[in-house]
Amino acid sequence: MRKTIQLGPGLQIGGDSFVVMAGPCAVETRELLDQVADAVAAAGAGVLRGGAFKPRTSPKSFQGLGLPGLELLAAASARTGLPVVTEVMDPRDVEMVARHAAILQVGSRNMQNFPLLREVGRQPKPVLLKRGAAATLDELLHAADYIRQEGNEHVMLCERGVRGFDPSTRYLLDLAAVPALRGRTDLPIVVDPSHGTGRRELVAPMAKAALVAGADALLIEVHGAPERALCDGDQALRPADFAVLTAELRRLVALCGRRWSRPETTGRVASVPGPHVPGSLDDEVVAP
Repeated sequence: MRKTIQLGPGLQIGGDSFVVMAGPCAVETRELLDQVADAVAAAGAGVLRGGAFKPRTSPKSFQGLGLPGLELLAAASARTGLPVVTEVMDPRDVEMVARHAAILQVGSRNMQNFPLLREVGRQPKPVLLKRGAAATLDELLHAADYIRQEGNEHVMLCERGVRGFDPSTRYLLDLAAVPALRGRTDLPIVVDPSHGTGRRELVAPMAKAALVAGADALLIEVHGAPERALCDGDQALRPADFAVLTAELRRLVALCGRRWSRPETTGRVASVPGPHVPGSLDDEVVAP
C-alpha cells in the first residue's frame, strides 16, 4: 500500500492526491516573496516553496538570507495558509528550519550527506529528498533508508534530473524514474521540472508529462521578475504562466482519476486580478 503524508486538513501527498509546490528558488525580499506566495495560492498550489539557504557552485553567488528568509517564509505561510518546503543544508540547522517549515528539503548535493540524513530522520516533519545529479535509483532509495532508519517514515523522493552530455537542457529529467520507483517503493514521488530542464519554456510540458507518468507532486519555481532573479531566473515561471499551467494540470488530474489537493485554509489571499482562465479554481473540473 502506498504511503500518504497528511499536512493538515485537505492537504495530502500520495494516494490519489496530486499536489503542486511552487514559489521562488530563493527568498530575496519580503515584497517579492509575498507577490509570488499570493499568486501561487490563488492559482491552486498546495505548498509554498522557497530557499532560505542556497547551495551554490560559486561562493560569490547569492547564498540565501538564512534565518531572516525562514522568518519571511513562515510569515507568508501564516498569511496564505500554504505550508512551506525549504532546504536544510547543515545538520546543525535542522531544528531551526523545522521550527519554520512544514517540509524539510534535502537537496541533490546533499543526497549522500549521511549526518544530515540521519538528523532529519530524527525529527518528525516530512522530508523531501532530491536525487543526486549522478545518483542511481538504488542510491536514492538507500539515502531514504538512512532517514527512515532514524524513525521518520514521512519521506518523499524527488526526481530533479541527472547530468547528461547535451547542453540543450540543464539536466536530463528522467521521467522513467517515476514508474520505475513506483514499482520499488511505497514512498510518494515528486518531480522538479524546473531544475530538471533549466528552461522556462520546458517546465509546463514536462510538468504535465510527470503527472501522466504517475508523480504525486510537482516542485515548480515561480518568480515575479525572473529576469532580475538572484537565483535560477531562466527556469522560473511568471505568475500568469503558472496560473495557466495549473489550470491545464487540473484538467489532467481529473482525466487521470486523481484529486487536486491543497489546504482547506488556503484562500485567505484574494485571487490575482486578471482574465479568467478556464479550468481554474473558479471552475469545477469533472472528468468526461
